[in-house]
Amino acid sequence: LSELEKEFTKTDPEYSKQLKKLRELREAQDKLSSSIVRVMTMEDMAKPRPTFMLEKGLYDKRGETVSAAVPAKLPPLPQGAPTNRLGLAQWLVSEQNPLTARVTVNHFWQEFFGIGLVKTPENFGVQSDRPSHPELLDWLSHDLIRSGWDVKALCRLLVTSATYRQSSKATPELLERDPENRLLARGARYRWPSWMLRDQALASSGLLVTQVGGAPVKPYQPSGVWEEATFGNKTYKHDTGAKLHRRSLYTFWRRIVAPTAFFDTASRQYCSVKPLRTNSPLHALATLDDDTYVEAARAMAARVLTNSTASPEARIEHAFRLVLARKPSTNESRILLSSVERLKSEFATEPAAAEKFLSVGEHKPAGKFNSIEHAAYTALCLSILNLDEALTKE
Repeated sequence: LSELEKEFTKTDPEYSKQLKKLRELREAQDKLSSSIVRVMTMEDMAKPRPTFMLEKGLYDKRGETVSAAVPAKLPPLPQGAPTNRLGLAQWLVSEQNPLTARVTVNHFWQEFFGIGLVKTPENFGVQSDRPSHPELLDWLSHDLIRSGWDVKALCRLLVTSATYRQSSKATPELLERDPENRLLARGARYRWPSWMLRDQALASSGLLVTQVGGAPVKPYQPSGVWEEATFGNKTYKHDTGAKLHRRSLYTFWRRIVAPTAFFDTASRQYCSVKPLRTNSPLHALATLDDDTYVEAARAMAARVLTNSTASPEARIEHAFRLVLARKPSTNESRILLSSVERLKSEFATEPAAAEKFLSVGEHKPAGKFNSIEHAAYTALCLSILNLDEALTKE
């Protein structure tokens, strides 16, 4: 306290009390203000300043005066549109400029079918790939504009179409004739992206937190990843509790270091509009060994074991349906039942290994289960999560 405040404390205690209260309120206000995310924004000047062509880019050699406009070879701005960013936005979604709608439709088609009607989503220019179905692309684009850019309606239209609902099975003759399925004679088949595989595992286990919005979260990640990329300047500490099981959408992402669980995503250091689909053996190390998947398999096994009166066959069917949404065939059920018995036998000979396997991750099941049986069903659930049918969109 300053000398003046000390004197007031002696002569006027009430003043000192109110001054302390004021200081606390200001500190609370400053804390609240600092917690609010600030975003840089721009606005147009009331009177735009003149803009000139610069000869050879030199700032002191002004040439012709220029004004805001679109390239002359392209459709003009809509009638009455202002020559600013609002006018540009109106021009982009104008019916006279179908390119925006075509690119948008192509991106959504790529999401559902694995490959766009135009194979090069990043390039719609003269050197781009020609549309496989140009009339369909035009019709969908016009329908999107006519609907008022109703994206949900577009998605519903695509996924309820007969083309999308086809089986992905193909004969050798068809594969030889159309290996990339450009003729759309069969359903799409491609590997799910890593973020979707993670969400699927959490959803099957019952751990997925469906809360919408909120701050980014830090799920499990091997130690030393951030430190290696930042020369020790940044350290990573994963969250706890429900934050570990938020949807992948909310995962904190450092631009130079992608989350290790997302093994097939493009770097955030440049723009990419085409998904990376690879099938490296290293990816199995994530879906088989990562804490998230092992923990999800343990929680899924707990769901299966909750009904203590269920038969092994019924438990296997339950686990199978949680991931694949279908019943196992007789042969599949027989193989999985044999696997459970083998796993029980192996864990019975090494109970310490069973306890170690069940200790992965922070989530603990509410019920009490036999550790040998729980570990065996956890390994079984992990195997089901790693079936080709579980990793692939069919």
